[in-house]
Amino acid sequence: MKDMYRILTLNKISPAGLDLLDPRQYRWGEEEPAPDGVLVRSAAMHDMELPQSLRAIARAGAGVNNIPIGLCSQRGIAVFNTPGANANAVKELTLLGLLLSARKVWPGMKWAQTLAGQEGVPKLVEKGKGQFVGPEIAGKKLGVIGLGAIGILVANAAVSLGMEVWGYDPYLSVDAAWKLDRTVRRAATLGEIYQGSDFITLHLPLNDSTRGMVNSQAIAAMKHGVRVLNFSRGELVQDADLLAALEERQVRCYVTDFPNEALLGKEGVLAIPHLGASTPESEDNCARMAARELMDYLENGNVKNSVNLPDLAMPRTAGARICVIHRNIPAMISGISGAVAGAGLNIDNLTNKSKKDLAYTMLDLDGPAAQAVAEAIQGLEGVIRVTLF
Repeated sequence: MKDMYRILTLNKISPAGLDLLDPRQYRWGEEEPAPDGVLVRSAAMHDMELPQSLRAIARAGAGVNNIPIGLCSQRGIAVFNTPGANANAVKELTLLGLLLSARKVWPGMKWAQTLAGQEGVPKLVEKGKGQFVGPEIAGKKLGVIGLGAIGILVANAAVSLGMEVWGYDPYLSVDAAWKLDRTVRRAATLGEIYQGSDFITLHLPLNDSTRGMVNSQAIAAMKHGVRVLNFSRGELVQDADLLAALEERQVRCYVTDFPNEALLGKEGVLAIPHLGASTPESEDNCARMAARELMDYLENGNVKNSVNLPDLAMPRTAGARICVIHRNIPAMISGISGAVAGAGLNIDNLTNKSKKDLAYTMLDLDGPAAQAVAEAIQGLEGVIRVTLF
């Protein structure tokens, strides 16, 4: 274990997370030239020069589009996020979006302000309120695309509000399925969601397969007058196709937490300034989770909630620990074991797991690990990074 770990903070990180860092072991701030770890929220890191000392990046939030994942994997830098830490905050805003999309509350509020200074405002309100009539959500069908931490909370809450809820997620885990309300129906295809939903809400990550998924073809398959909510990532929706659908009234309303130039001022668009996780509770939860993930990795090599390494943890035993990030190729374990045996040491405990092209191996030895052992492992073909503890 190092005498002092240095943490670079690229955004204002909640004290709830920073307070977990023992000042006897950690030093943190916005000026750390050779950091072991980075704590970040929304700061863009794609053009940042990553120092050789950097071992881990922890994002206090779920999305990691601001982090160069590919480069980090090449350099053996673990990237963590905090799934579920902001789930309740986003769920609450999604429920607000449902109501706003149906009841025309926001246009009505703007109109009410125009009555300032006029006589007989109560009568004017009664006379003009009819233009803002909107349906109730009870009894309507909600399609939830993505049943992760947020999607599950939204689905369950919508059930409690009297909605008929359908969910689609081809990667639904067993643990997640147990958390779903038993009345939520699972759709086998996106088409089932599109066909009959009065409201559709997106709760899935942005990647090559989901980018622009809400396009003209998908919208054409949706129920006429559907209301679409996007509290995941703006790029999931092709803006031009969505705006055309609003003009044709195929889509009645689009609620998005990701405004851009194309959407602002357009009829039928309710643009919220990325407030999904903007609650003090959410920021505290994300900061705590990110700090704990970073600490456990730097101090013990344990991995939880990494987007580029497999989740892997092992209790510490007496002696030294070696952690190896390597390519997911044959003969790596035998090569690592051979390097340890060549130094005359025994392996007390070993575990290994892979994630796509990368793999992670943790081993505890029955004696002190010489630097020569690490150098021997580092010299193996396919090894990216070796860390001694």
